[in-house]
Order: sequence, then C-alpha cells, then structure tokens
Amino acid sequence: MDKFALRAVETWNLRPRNAYETITVKPLTHTIGAEIGGVDLSAEVTDRQLGEIRRALLENLVVVFRDQNLTQAQHKAFGARFGPLHLHPLNLASEKPNPEILEIKASKDSKYVAGEGWHSDVTCDAEPPMGSLLYITQMPDTGIGGDTLFANMYLAYELLSEPMKAMLEGLTAIHDGALPYVGAYKTTPPEGGYPRNEHPVVTRHPETGRKVLFVNRGFTSRIVQLSAYESRAMLEMLYRIVELTPSLICRMPWTTNSVVFWDNRCTQHHSVWDYYPFNRYGQRVTVTGERPHA
Repeated sequence: MDKFALRAVETWNLRPRNAYETITVKPLTHTIGAEIGGVDLSAEVTDRQLGEIRRALLENLVVVFRDQNLTQAQHKAFGARFGPLHLHPLNLASEKPNPEILEIKASKDSKYVAGEGWHSDVTCDAEPPMGSLLYITQMPDTGIGGDTLFANMYLAYELLSEPMKAMLEGLTAIHDGALPYVGAYKTTPPEGGYPRNEHPVVTRHPETGRKVLFVNRGFTSRIVQLSAYESRAMLEMLYRIVELTPSLICRMPWTTNSVVFWDNRCTQHHSVWDYYPFNRYGQRVTVTGERPHA
C-alpha cells in the first residue's frame, strides 16, 4: 500500500470501538464486516438490542446474523424497525402480496444474477435506500458459493490524495436505472422510464457525519461538470480503487438461513456467481433512505 492507503487504514483501525451488552459482535476484518450473535430476529427484538444492532451496523457497515428462521412478515417487521420499507423499481408494478420483498434467485436457466458487479443499491432513486437485509434460505447443493463482497466507501474516499479530494468536492453525477435494468437485465422500462437522478460525488453519511465516495459502476453514468472524456476517465479511476484494493473489502460467506444487513449509504457490494449450474434462493427487504447531501 502507498502512504495514502497506509495512513487511511491506520486512522480507520485506531478509531474507538463500541462495547455491547445485549449482543455479541465479532469483526470479520479490520475494515468492514461483523457477525452478530445473541439475537433471534423472529422474536421481539428489544429496543436495547435494536440500538446495539444499529451501532454495530454503523461501526462495521455490514453485519450478518446466522441460523435465523423468518417468515416474510417477520423479515419485513425487522426491516421496518429501521424505517419505512422501500419498493424496488422492478417491483413497483408487482401484484404480489408482498411487493416490499425482492426475490434473489439463480438457477442453471438464469441469464444473469442480481448484483453481479460492484454497485450500491438503487442509487438511481432520488432517495436511495438506507440499507438492505438479504435472507438466504436455499444454498447451492454443494453448501457453498455465492459469497458477497462488500467494500468500505468511507475508506475508499480516505485513500484519495488531498488534491483529488478537493477536486471531487462540489461535483455531481448522474445515476441512471436504465444502466442495469435495461442494459444488463434486459427488462422493458415502465412508462416514463426507470428513475434517473443527480447526486454528489462525495456525500456525507447522515448518521456518522463521515464523507463517502458515492459513485458506482452499476448506476453512475457520468459526472455532470466534466467533459465526456474526463468523466469516463475519472469514474474509471474511482471504480478501480474499489476493484483493486483488497483492504477495503470483506468476503461474506453465506450459509442457509443467514441474514446480511448492509448500510447502503457507505458500502458497495458484488455478488459472486460461482455456483452455476446449482440453485440459490433468498429474499430481500430494503429500508428507505434520504436524499444524499454533500
């Protein structure tokens, strides 16, 4: 790592850590991810436990709960403790009884899997999601595979030099839902098209106050204030920071009946489709967020 990376990682790793009394929190790496124990999400989670789970999420950015057994109602109810549930653009016209639940599934007949590429969820919305809770109930027959990579976007910002940070301040970027939903998933756009919105390139997390690098290969189409060539070059450089810096990343292994909760405001993630031709199935609920601010 260069001096910028070493300084950023050192500062991150020496930050104060929370103490927990009603749950256990085991970090997965120094920079992102933790496993939470001592809580049954199908039961009534107390306000005290909920507060500690929120603190663990803010501290670790992504948390996993193992060996959970949830009904759809319980899954939705736990997500709703963190805010109103979000309707995914692909589910807006759904007539299913639980449109807040997005199915995440793949088989030998799938032409793609959701999330196969670095992205933050639905940043094309005017108010992108606060976070998502994915519950995997069917693993591949091998019992392994389909890990999700998560990246710390606070740290991605801190890896930048001071002149680069200064340049990015005040820039905005277009996030376009047509990029993944039409370009990758080949869906037919709804009337009026998929959401398309402009957000700051560098945002400030509404709860921690930390600065976040807020562009992603999945949804970001261009930086408004730069020429087309400059925008492509700048975005590619910023994307490559995530893709080429292992110290930003944890690899979350799935097991049957795991729930993973990630803070969408300060992470990116990438689903690994390494289990073809086997099947995998899960359901996701997502918590509504707020408009990103510089």
